Amino acid sequence: MALHRTGLAAQRSTAAQSALDAHTALIAALRAVLGGEARLIETHISSVLLAGDAAYKLKKPVDLGFLDFTSLAARKRYCELELALNRRTAPQLYLEVVPITGAPTAPRLGGAGAVLDYAVKMRRFDTEDSFDRLLARGALDASLVDALADRIATFHAEIDSAPPDSPFGTPDAILADARDNFAHIARLEAPGSSRDALERLGRWTDAEGEALRETFAQRRRDGFVRECHGDLHLGNVARIDGAPVPFDCIEFNADFRWIDVMSEIAFTLMDFIDRGAPALGWRFLNRALESSGDYAGVAVLRFYLVYRAMVRAKVALIRARQAERGSDPRAVSSPLEDFAHHLADAAAFAAPGARALILTGGVSGSGKTTFAQSLLEALGAVRLRSDIERKRLHGLDATARSGSAFGAGLYAPRATQATYARLAELAQALLPAGFPLIVDATFLHAADRAPFVTLAREARAGYTLLWCDAPIEVLRERVAAREAAGRDASEATLEVLTRQLEALEPPEPDAQTLFCDSTQDEILAEARAEIARRCGLPAQRSAG
Repeated sequence: MALHRTGLAAQRSTAAQSALDAHTALIAALRAVLGGEARLIETHISSVLLAGDAAYKLKKPVDLGFLDFTSLAARKRYCELELALNRRTAPQLYLEVVPITGAPTAPRLGGAGAVLDYAVKMRRFDTEDSFDRLLARGALDASLVDALADRIATFHAEIDSAPPDSPFGTPDAILADARDNFAHIARLEAPGSSRDALERLGRWTDAEGEALRETFAQRRRDGFVRECHGDLHLGNVARIDGAPVPFDCIEFNADFRWIDVMSEIAFTLMDFIDRGAPALGWRFLNRALESSGDYAGVAVLRFYLVYRAMVRAKVALIRARQAERGSDPRAVSSPLEDFAHHLADAAAFAAPGARALILTGGVSGSGKTTFAQSLLEALGAVRLRSDIERKRLHGLDATARSGSAFGAGLYAPRATQATYARLAELAQALLPAGFPLIVDATFLHAADRAPFVTLAREARAGYTLLWCDAPIEVLRERVAAREAAGRDASEATLEVLTRQLEALEPPEPDAQTLFCDSTQDEILAEARAEIARRCGLPAQRSAG
C-alpha cells in the first residue's frame, strides 16, 4: 500500500511538472507572437507578459493548497473574477478576459477555436510608478501616502460586509488561516535554523489568537469583515494620473479576501516597515484611522502584523522550493534570505509593546500637531487628534467647516467636555494594545489634562506632556496661513488664538512635562529623543 501511495504521488508530481512545462512553453510562444520586446514578469502563481500598451496575465497551472489553478475551467473562472474584483479599485486598468487559441506552438490572443488558456488583459502602466519602486528611489512622498490611506478607507467603507451566516472572518477561520501558515511552512521543510523562531511564533499565534476570540467575533458583528483587496502591498499600488490606484487583488481564495479591514491595513503597514520605511508606514496607519475612526481595530493590529509577515515568509519559502532564484534580475536577495528576514519581522511584531501615553498641548499654531506627526512616525505610535474626533462626534468630516466661534457651537463648553471625554475613552481602550499613544489637543486647562494623568497611572503607562509654544508673531502667522489654506481639521482663527491665550492655564514645570519652542529644530529633535527615553521606547529611523 505504501508503494502504491508513493507511486501515485510520483505520478501527480510528474503531471504537475508537465503542466508547468507546457505553461512555460506557451509563454515562450506568446512572447514570440507579441514581438521580441515583450517582457515577462513571474510570480509563484502567475506569468505576466508586457507588450506595447497592454499586459496579459496568465495563471500558472499550480495547486498550492490555498489555491488550485490546475484546470482550464478554474483558470477561466478566476480570470473572470479577477477582472470583476479589480474593477472596484482600478477600472481604468482592467479591460477584459482574452481566450488564447490556436496551437501551443503558434498561439493567438482571442479568436475562435479550441482554447489553450485564458489571460486577463490590462492597460499597461509604467512599472516605475508602482509604490514599491517610488519608495525605492525616494519618490514616494507624504501626500501620496495620505492619498493612499484615504483611498483605502473610502474603499473599505463602500464594500460589502460579510453576511452573518457566511463562514468568513469567524474566530475559527482567522485562527485556521494563521495556523495554516506554520503548517504550510512545515510541509515545505523550512531551514533547521528557523525551527526555534517558528515554534515561538506558533505558540504566540495560538495564545494571542485565543485571547482575541471575542474581539474577532465582535468586529465581525460590527461589520468590519468585508470583501477587501486582500493583497495590499506597495507593489500592488500604482501612481496613475497622480493618484494611488490599488490593483491585483486576491481572487483565488475568498477566505483571503473576506477579511477584517484591519488585516488589510496591517499588510500595508507591514510592507512599509519591511521595506525600511517605518515612518511612512505609521503615517499611513494613522491617516487611515483618522479617516475611518476604526480605533477599535488597533486591538487586533499586532496579531495581523505577525500574520501578514508569516504569509510573506511562506511565499518566500514557496519561491525557494520552486527554485526560482535568479528569475528576476533585480532581485537583491535569495528567497531563503527573504524567508529569514520575514521571520525576523514577525518576531519583532510579536514582541511585547511598551505602554506609553504622550500628550502634545499648546495653543493653536504652537506646532503641537506637526510635532505629534513627526513623533508618531519616529516612535511607531497611534495618535488621537481632538480636532478630528470633535468633528466625528458631530457627524462631520475632518476638514468640514462648522462656522463655530470660540466657546460656541462645536467649541461650546459642553462640546469640548464631550470631546475630551471621548479622547479619554479611546485612550483607555488603546493603551492595552501596547503601541505608544499620542493625544493631540490644546489641553488649555489643568482640568483637561488631569484625567489623562490618572489614566496613565492606572494603565501603568509611561507618561509625558509635551507643551509646545512659539513667539506670538509665529503663532499668528501659522494660524492665518492654515485658515487661508482651509485644508486642516482645525478651525482656529486669529480671534480664537487670542481667546485661547487669555484662557490658557499652562502646566507647572515638573518631571513629566517638556517645554518646547517649536521654531527650534534642535529642540524638537531633543524632545523626540527624550520622550522615547522616558517611555522606554526606541526612536525609529525616519524614512521619506
